[in-house]
Amino acid sequence: MTENDMKRYYTEEHEWVMPIGKDKIRLGITEYAAKELGDVVYVELPEADSSVSAGDEVGTVESTKSASVIFSPVSGKIVAVNEELEDAPELVNEGPFKEGWMSEIELSDASELEELLSEEDYAALIAELAEDEANAEEE
Repeated sequence: MTENDMKRYYTEEHEWVMPIGKDKIRLGITEYAAKELGDVVYVELPEADSSVSAGDEVGTVESTKSASVIFSPVSGKIVAVNEELEDAPELVNEGPFKEGWMSEIELSDASELEELLSEEDYAALIAELAEDEANAEEE
């Protein structure tokens, strides 16, 4: 694996994508999203071999607190889904960047990755959200 393969990109909706080869990414939700959701009890995944466009709904994560829709940040074809999540949805909480991944997408337009947030930009977003939350608690 090259260093670029380990690079993650993020969305403001708390999804992450990581290149895992030429024109293929792995998709999941971030640690922040998993923590905010609480204990995940159900994950609905997309159908393998289905086509998606950036912004399309590609699943749902349900927790003891709420449900959250997962959107694809990229366009392409779903080439794999993490079937382990059907029997063990808690993997999303235990390792959202590892065994809690949700699907793999073969990209139809790799340049879409450039429109996503870098790790630094996402960290700044999380810091801003934490600050807003702290300020709201003070009021």
